[in-house]
Amino acid sequence: MAQQFSPQQPKNEYRDSRYKGSRDQLEQRLADSCTLYVGNLSFYTTEEQIYALFSMAGIVKRIILGLDKHKRTPCGFAFVEYYSRKDCENGHRYVNGTKLDERVIRTDFDAGFEEGRQYGRGRSGGQVRDEYRTRYDDGRPGAVFGQMMAPVGGAM
Repeated sequence: MAQQFSPQQPKNEYRDSRYKGSRDQLEQRLADSCTLYVGNLSFYTTEEQIYALFSMAGIVKRIILGLDKHKRTPCGFAFVEYYSRKDCENGHRYVNGTKLDERVIRTDFDAGFEEGRQYGRGRSGGQVRDEYRTRYDDGRPGAVFGQMMAPVGGAM
């Protein structure tokens, strides 16, 4: 008897360091979740652009844009919630690694959005990873510990 082959997804590497449950509980929530974490977005990417891209994979319930916790401005990540797990899986499968606003974005399954997670966790208010940047990035401009970074090879 023939069986349809469906390749297994590799285990998710993303871990929310502030998740309060056990590792097994997190794994179960990730397996059931209808939410994607979207990273490496341009600070200029809008909710409408994210919606247009992710709705190609399924029906989007809502989009939560990541914000700098001090300035309340976009800081390069988002959460996309779908109505069904199947649409969420399609979003991860087909959108991960594509370009949006000239940036290759990445997606990971998320255990589910909770209020407060839309704010950056870095000391400067944005994402922690942006505080370790050593090169200027047109799509992710901003302060690092309160100092503007100069573009490579020139002044601002």
